[in-house]
Amino acid sequence: MSPASKLLDVVVLAVLSATVQLGSTAAAEWPVYGGTPGGTRWSPLSQINITNVHLLKPAWIYRCDDMRPRPPSTIECNPLILDGTLYLTTPGLKVAALEAATGREKWMFDPWNGGRASGVNRGLAIWTDGNDRRIFTAAGPHLLALDARTGRLVESFGNAGRVDMREGLDRELLRQSLGLTTPGVVYRDLLIVGSQVGDSPNARVPGHIRAYDVRTGRRRWIFHTIPHPGETGYETWPSENWKWAAGCNAWGGFSLDPERGLVFCGTGSPAYDHYGGDRHGMNLFGNCVLALDALTGVRRWHFQVVHHDLWDYDLPCPPVLGRIHQDGKPRDVAIQATKTGHVFVLDRTTGEPVFPVEERPVPASQIPGELAWPTQPFPTRPPPIAMQGLTLDEVTDLSPAHRRSVLDQLRTIKPAPLYAPPALERTVVMPQFNGGAEWGGQAFNPDTGYFFVNTSNEAEWMSMTPARPTTSITLNALGEHLFSTLCSTCHGSTTALAPGTPPPPSLDGLARRVPKTDTAKLLETGRNQMPSFASLSELERRALVAFLYAEGHDTSLDPKEIKIDWADRIRFVDTGHKDFRDHEGYPVNKRPWGVLSAVNLNQGTIAWQVPLGTYPELEKRGYSPTGTFNIGGPIATAGGLVFIAATRDERFRAFDQRDGKVLWEFQLDAGGYATPATFEAGGRQYVVVAAGGGGKAETKPGNAYWCFALPK
Repeated sequence: MSPASKLLDVVVLAVLSATVQLGSTAAAEWPVYGGTPGGTRWSPLSQINITNVHLLKPAWIYRCDDMRPRPPSTIECNPLILDGTLYLTTPGLKVAALEAATGREKWMFDPWNGGRASGVNRGLAIWTDGNDRRIFTAAGPHLLALDARTGRLVESFGNAGRVDMREGLDRELLRQSLGLTTPGVVYRDLLIVGSQVGDSPNARVPGHIRAYDVRTGRRRWIFHTIPHPGETGYETWPSENWKWAAGCNAWGGFSLDPERGLVFCGTGSPAYDHYGGDRHGMNLFGNCVLALDALTGVRRWHFQVVHHDLWDYDLPCPPVLGRIHQDGKPRDVAIQATKTGHVFVLDRTTGEPVFPVEERPVPASQIPGELAWPTQPFPTRPPPIAMQGLTLDEVTDLSPAHRRSVLDQLRTIKPAPLYAPPALERTVVMPQFNGGAEWGGQAFNPDTGYFFVNTSNEAEWMSMTPARPTTSITLNALGEHLFSTLCSTCHGSTTALAPGTPPPPSLDGLARRVPKTDTAKLLETGRNQMPSFASLSELERRALVAFLYAEGHDTSLDPKEIKIDWADRIRFVDTGHKDFRDHEGYPVNKRPWGVLSAVNLNQGTIAWQVPLGTYPELEKRGYSPTGTFNIGGPIATAGGLVFIAATRDERFRAFDQRDGKVLWEFQLDAGGYATPATFEAGGRQYVVVAAGGGGKAETKPGNAYWCFALPK
């Protein structure tokens, strides 16, 4: 056993032998998204621990009434628990308050008033001054304030309880979409929020960060993530881009250092994701860890983890704020895990890397007009937590037949290293755009300095094509081209009407369910998370409808008829994110395909890694756990445990923090693609997780929150 493992044993046993003092309210609750202001997903509770977790049983189950089978809904919410009440969101983005110990419903709020919901919600934010208590949530482009006691809209906030987030962005949006999937963070009397914005070639919404007055809804400050003239970072873009460039949004949420008055986030990619010929430069503040003054929005520091992103390697979560020890001295840090499988450890006050970071040369782009950045930052410690790039040596060894299946495909798909730019030829991207690490975030044990992070090891392939067709094309083929470019990221990377279950919201069977006139109108107006495509010409919208309804195969078009107004700026587009699988549908690379890692941040080393998840059908063939694609995050407790669901096998597990051994697992009735929470009520510790299924894991939808406790 290593010295680090021995030290962890001592710490865990010491914690287990101590009595947890629940007189501290914070110790018994989960009052903010991620558990603590710093997003550590850590609880000092230890009633459930490594010695008794095998006894864990369901204490209650709460069933939501708005699960949607088609397109399949999901639940991604990390619930809040405060003063004995648990606050959650449903598949249809309703907000509910439950009695935490029993799951009994206290109230329910429907932001759609019975209408059709759209999008996902990952959590809520709470503010109180001791008398007034408010819950903040979002529905479509609107930020809502609810009375936490009654679930009713707070009429004095914004316009009768709602603020339209499309306003106050210092730019006219022209019916483009904007939403909020991950909750903001409360600092004093401010609610600080990011946004979910479009990233297609016609996107025009900037990802600026804003703070609102929690009482009135008035905007108090704004930080331009695409800098305006005279602001830091303006020189990293072409001079006019600030007027129309999109993206660079803090979609993954925030962490907060109340003592320093700093708010932290990770930002998304500039739009368009895969071609930057119209945005030459490093493109600050895209793909950055940002530290802002929470009271004013003034930038304190930034660190860019991907320069001039061409891969959709946006930062999916905020940095975790922790304290590590080096040479016996404490150091406060911000810890950022990335989709590429890197972990950057940054000084919390200055943003300087704690471990050396090297700018290493990466391949140049062969796409005309593109200028990929010549280097990318690579941390020297900790080592990568996910596979990076794919070589022939890393092709699956599941069986000779599986390996042959992949090698046959690699005759037309080029293996490539990390940061190989998208090309006209089919090229492997590894990790794929879903990570690596993802939005579920990571857990940090402040007693040991261990950082727990789940990652996926799956590849995809991409190729680029001219944005405007250069030869005669059918109306249907033009529609397929536009669908791949504008719609496939949300609606699936293959033909929408093909059999199977593409990622939600699926368009399978659209022709049977929705009249063509309704679809044509929706393309022009947009709805909820879906943007308006009014900027497309009438012919282009007609082509999209023809493709979705399997028509237009006999209608030939002259390229001169095709407008595509953004094609003069975005000269090349991707053909869609294509899952890369073997002949049985398994990942093309060697196992494990999903991993849970413990990183010793005091040393910058990986303490252990274990497969996360399994394929039951491979288990039956005698394979040990292979790991699976996973979405959702872990929590860690003083009981020496890491709790995580997240996997495609729809199981909820508890791991031993010392060595990654599975100590308990429970078969949920749907995938738990959310981050759990733990709390104490009535002297009893509980662990709760949403089992909403569906989502990017492409499994059946679910409708339940499962809450577990030890037997009384």
